[in-house]
Formats: sequence, C-alpha cells, structure tokens
Amino acid sequence: MDAADRPPRVWQLRSGERRVFLVIGDFVAATVAMGLALFLWGELDYLGPTAEFIRYRATWFPLLPVFWPLFMVNLYDVHRAASWRETIRGVLLAAAAGVIVYMTIYFLLEGSLYRRAVLYFLLLAIILTLIWRWLYIRILTAPAFMRRVLVVGGGETGRTILNVVNAVSPPPFHVVGIVDDDPGKQGAEIAGHAVLGSNLELQALVRQFAVSDIIVAISGPIGGAMFQALLDAQEQAVEIIRMPVAYEELTGRVPIRHLEADWVLRSFVDEVRAGSVYLLLKRLTDILGSLAGLAVTALVLPWAALAILAESGRPVFFLQDRLGRGGRPFRLVKLRTMRQDAEADGRAHWAQADDPGTTRLGRFLRRAHLDELPQFWNVFRGEMSLVGPRPERPELVRELEKQVPFYRARLLVNPGISGWAQVNYGKGASVAGSADKLEYDLYYIKHRSFGLDLRIILRTFGNVIGLRGV
Repeated sequence: MDAADRPPRVWQLRSGERRVFLVIGDFVAATVAMGLALFLWGELDYLGPTAEFIRYRATWFPLLPVFWPLFMVNLYDVHRAASWRETIRGVLLAAAAGVIVYMTIYFLLEGSLYRRAVLYFLLLAIILTLIWRWLYIRILTAPAFMRRVLVVGGGETGRTILNVVNAVSPPPFHVVGIVDDDPGKQGAEIAGHAVLGSNLELQALVRQFAVSDIIVAISGPIGGAMFQALLDAQEQAVEIIRMPVAYEELTGRVPIRHLEADWVLRSFVDEVRAGSVYLLLKRLTDILGSLAGLAVTALVLPWAALAILAESGRPVFFLQDRLGRGGRPFRLVKLRTMRQDAEADGRAHWAQADDPGTTRLGRFLRRAHLDELPQFWNVFRGEMSLVGPRPERPELVRELEKQVPFYRARLLVNPGISGWAQVNYGKGASVAGSADKLEYDLYYIKHRSFGLDLRIILRTFGNVIGLRGV
C-alpha cells in the first residue's frame, strides 16, 4: 500500500484525540440509551411519556449520560480501549459501579427514585456502549488508520522505546523502521524493526511510507546533517516527537533511566509549578473528601475493630513514620493488617501483595482498601492529600535515593491515599519496582491537574468496587 492508498491523516488519531473521541462516543451512546429508557418507562409503566410524566418523574434522568462516562474512566486508556476483553470487563464494571451508587442514593432518599427506569437505562447503555466500542476497535484501531512512525536512533534509547511499543497489544501505531547514521547499524534489525538508512534517506522514507510522526531517540548530541533532515521532515507536516514525550504518552511514566540531570531543571522543575487556583481546589477537595472519608470510617471502624480484636488482639491501629512533602516526617494511621511480630527484627521491609505476615482479616481489609480509611485523618490535618505519591518510610527513602535516580523528586508534593502509580502499578516491593513506581509518580507530578486528580479518584473507586487492592 503506497501513500496514495492510505486514509487521510485526519483519521490517524493521536492518543489524546482518541481519548476525546471515546468520551464523546460513550456520551452519545448513553444519551440514546436515556431517550430509549424514557420511552420504555413511559410506555410500559405510565401509559405514555406525557409532558406531566417528563416534568414530575424524569427530571433527574438527563444526569445519567453525564455520569456514565465517569464510570467508564478505566476505559479511556487508549491501549485498554483497543482490547475487546478489557472493553467488556470495563463496561460491566461501570454498570456495577452505577448500581452501587444508585442503590446508595435510593436508600438514602427512602426509595424516592425509580428502579425500573434505571434498569432500562443500564441495560441499554451496556448494549449501545458495547456496540460503539466494537465499531471503534474494528475500524479505528485497524492498521490502515494507525499513525505511521519512523524512529531516529537505534541505540539504547531507541531500543527502549521500540520495546515499549512492542509490549503494547494491540500496537499504538505502526513503526515503519529506524533511521541511524551509524554505518555499523545499516541493514541491521533492532527490537524487530529494520534500520532503513541514514539522514540522507530520511526524506525519501517519509514520502515512501507516508510517515506521520518521527520519534527522536538520540540520547547524545544530534549531528548537523541529521538535525537539518529533521527540520526538512517537519516542513512536510511530519510531527517530531522526543523519545521521553513518546514514552510518557505510551506508558503514563517518565523514563528516569534515559534522562540527564539537567532535564530536571529544564523540563521537570519548570513544569511542576502548580497554579494557585489548582492548589486551592485541591485543598478544598482534600478537606471535603477527608470529612466524607471520616464519616465512612466512623461507620466501618467499630465492626473492623471488633474483627481485628477477635482475630489477633490489640492494637487496632497501626502507626508508622512516613515522609511527607519536602521530606517532613509524620505519623501515618492505618488499620492493622499484619501480625504483631511481622517486623520483629526491627528492620523496614518492603510491602508485598501476598505478605506472609498479613492476617486473614488483613488480606480482606487490604483488598477492599478498608485499612486505608484512618488516613483520612492525615488528609484532614494536611499531612497527606487524597491524590499523590504514596508516602514512604524514611529508612527506605534513604536506601532508594542511593540507587534510583531522581527518587527524592517525588517529595515535591504531598503524598496521597491513592495516586497515579497505585492505579497503574500497585506496590513496588523491590528497588526495581520502586523505580517503576517512581516513573509513574514523576509523571503525575509533572502533569498534575484537577482533571488528572479526578481521574485517579474515579479509577481508585473502580478498584475498590472490584476488590483489586494490593
């Protein structure tokens, strides 16, 4: 297939554009489901959707299409959205979350809402959303509609980004090949992709393969001839993307192993300056969220405390020193999930998903995230936030600072009950795992916004509903 036979680039959507497209499609599907549900509700239960019926019984119905995309938040990861299996799972999880929220409101308002109307909406929303998502997967993730990428640089940095692309299924874009000026790499294959030429062939390769993007994966200085070739490609409407930017877009992480120290000064420090409006909104959200969390804690605590005492005795709470913003220590409060002798040697140990020191009740409390509830007190006091990097123990921070580059940068913001690393990765039970988590934490700090905070909160809620705590 040559360039003339391929779809226009307007259909070769970037990740951010695909995400917006998915949100709009889900909203339209939910709006159609709302209209059909109103019709069925009126016809089957109230003898026709009259003006009186709409006015007095369906005034709250237009809110349903607004909330439906919020429950679908886990499926706005474009890589997950391209998987039919993940799509089915995500849509059903969204419906389950909707049922739980509806039933909570239903009982709080003493049954003043209508059950069959919501049942009609949920069934129709599931069916229509699955149809829309199937069309999206079948059409817009097909190879012909994917962006076509040329990677410049076949060294370690280039190999890293190619390995990331190869690990994503289905692939995020089509890699046509590699360009490198090293004569020893000409004709070679790197991470499954051929080196097609040097800067001399770059323009011809762009035209031959209808390249839409070039990822520059050169860690050292760029030669003058290659730099000019990249400028010429940009004049042909080819988008030039630096490897760290592509890495962030594909993984939601910052590539700490492929950054120089001055990157922190030139890029990271400049971009993490948060506006005063965002900081004010974040603190207000923390206060309101912590008050709501403490109310839930008051309801759960008596039963959880009795269960802990019955299984393993005192204490009910677990207090531990952690580091907050700027490295300031504070006392973290949790429900105890470990045996009293779990750290009898007095040394700090890595948290693990299946820690042998966890009690049977503790395993449930962790999976349901109920052990985290007392931390809302830390949020209320301002020592933590609802969203941020998880607070770490001082002993482990000192160890990790020596082995993981840029590790202390995660202390630029308040730690959180949940965070970008938690909803994407989980616990880092080793130095290597902590390095991976740090990449997520730095991505959050660099890109933090009220929208990203809301997305993390919603995904955390989905994890809690699915009992996927670790």
